Amino acid sequence: MRRLRRYLLLLVMLFAVLPAEAQYNREYFFWMGRRLMMEKEYSEAIRTLNILLRADEKAFEGYFWRGIAKYQLGDLLGADADFTIALELNPVYTIAYTYRAITRSRLGNYDDALKDFQEAIDLRPDLPNPYYSRGVTRLLNQQFKEAIADFDQFILQEDKVADAYLNRGVAYLYLKDTVRAYENFDRAVRTNREYPESYNRRGALYMQQARFAEAEADFDMAIACDSTHLLSYFNRALVYSNTNRPLLSLQDLDKVIELDSTSSLSYYNRAIIRSQIGDYGRALEDYDRVARYSPDNVLVYYNRGTLYAYLGRPDRAIEDFTRAIDLYPDFANAYLNRSAMHYELGDMKAARRDRDVAQRKIAAYKARLSDSTYSIYADTTQHFDRLLSFDSNLSGSRFERIRTAGAAENLKLISLFKFTLTNPDSTLKALRKVHYTPRELEFGKRIGHPQLHLTHGETNIPADSLLLLDRAAAERIHSAEQQGWEMLFERALTQSLVKQYTNSVNTYSMAIELNPANPFLYLNRSTTRAEMIDFISSIDNAYQRITIDSDPALRLQNNITRNYDYDEAIEDLNKALKLYPDFVYALYNRANLMALSGKLPEAYADYTRAIELNPQFAEAYYNRGLVQILMKDTRKGCLDLSKAGELGIGQAYEVLNHYAKPEH
Repeated sequence: MRRLRRYLLLLVMLFAVLPAEAQYNREYFFWMGRRLMMEKEYSEAIRTLNILLRADEKAFEGYFWRGIAKYQLGDLLGADADFTIALELNPVYTIAYTYRAITRSRLGNYDDALKDFQEAIDLRPDLPNPYYSRGVTRLLNQQFKEAIADFDQFILQEDKVADAYLNRGVAYLYLKDTVRAYENFDRAVRTNREYPESYNRRGALYMQQARFAEAEADFDMAIACDSTHLLSYFNRALVYSNTNRPLLSLQDLDKVIELDSTSSLSYYNRAIIRSQIGDYGRALEDYDRVARYSPDNVLVYYNRGTLYAYLGRPDRAIEDFTRAIDLYPDFANAYLNRSAMHYELGDMKAARRDRDVAQRKIAAYKARLSDSTYSIYADTTQHFDRLLSFDSNLSGSRFERIRTAGAAENLKLISLFKFTLTNPDSTLKALRKVHYTPRELEFGKRIGHPQLHLTHGETNIPADSLLLLDRAAAERIHSAEQQGWEMLFERALTQSLVKQYTNSVNTYSMAIELNPANPFLYLNRSTTRAEMIDFISSIDNAYQRITIDSDPALRLQNNITRNYDYDEAIEDLNKALKLYPDFVYALYNRANLMALSGKLPEAYADYTRAIELNPQFAEAYYNRGLVQILMKDTRKGCLDLSKAGELGIGQAYEVLNHYAKPEH
């Protein structure tokens, strides 16, 4: 990250002066985009650079800078696309090759990354940075000798960068040359004596060699350099544990958890130490946390089951051993322990069955001891209550099932569009993205309410004011000699805002009887029907939040596998689209309801049609991206999310941070 900031500062200096012939607007937006980048306002920088690129599609620097902003926001696919355009416009743009290579390396596309690094080096062999970055990529790609050669080349030109020595040392460590690894780690310490990572790396090597006193001294120094250096506390806790100082080990693990409250490894190791010193109650609490943060970790269930067995709770022990067996069916120890628990409960048949299964798995293990792929978890001599190092994987090791269905649990669709009443002063950000056609504008003029807007946002009008608006709408209808569809629409709208959904639907129906060819009446009745379903279902669903602004689109967040009956709401949208086939917001809303009904291909088709009609429809890109992720087309989904982020949907980058990174 420091290197990236360093590159950015260099780039600002390089592009500080624009050509004299540049137009004023181009110069202003380019300067503003760079300034926002340096202030880390990346989303705003993208919006500013979009203006520049709409005015000048050949501005390769604009694509490059926008790619940097997307990279910083975690949108790696979007960054790759922008760097590619910059290179198409300027094939000798060396730094764009370097950054595209770095981006592709982070995406796990090492072959193409290495080709880009080679292009950058061929263009400018005198620049040291491409050698460093290529060395990192080769290290990730397990090309250790080649990585060392790149770090050698970098160090020839830049011999004061501690990370270069650390990375070269890691490469030597993978080649099992611990002498040269130590030399590099030691050189890193001497290069920068205030850099905690150098001490931490050298200390880890000492710890690996059981040189615990020297390791402890290095971890002490790392913590002295940076009192928030989480990894140093964690490693020192392992040293304390290995030297029989459990209370000091617990103190360091407590500090790690204070710095990172979701550290599964820390809770796991703390649970083991607490079990060893007899603090069983709090050990169980820690195992419970690990199970919550890493629910597919086989060891937490096995160890917690063992602790329950020790505490005389065979029923809970059986539950945990069963879960461990579900996750890893060849776990002989779990069968043996579950057998003992069945025996304790007097279930001899189940006890014999589990013991027989365990013996078969043990025999199979012994017959294949020479096969390194056969799991150690059938070996009953193994102990599984040892502390795990920081590079252990609690959630993706080879004996665990990687969750896929649960991966989408936190995805939320951007909600339905509707005509609603809201104060424009605080909703301009949402309102400015709405694409009004003459038909929508004419409808708004016909209603004539100053607070009427087409938006997916919730109203910002206080509840007591909404009640007054509803009362005033009712009085107008009551005092009118003839009820017009306009006043009925307005009353239906205020009724929906105060959550009188049934009355609102009925009033919309009365308006539709008077004006059956108006697509906007069907749009709002559809939205109200969907909101009514959501509100009612939230009452009897313990997992669904119950709030005054509950939205049906949030259904995707908590119950992705359950379908809801939005048929009437969808039928209203079908009628609206029959009357107005190019009504993009009806297409968008129907796509949302299709997605919430579990009809993902149909949702995808509607989002696509909406985007064809309005290529700047950011919300449609965002939701289509989520739908594609749910349909297991993650790459295309991320591309849509990238476009949504580019168009101003900031939350797209939060999703991209999760889904656009490869598993290692």
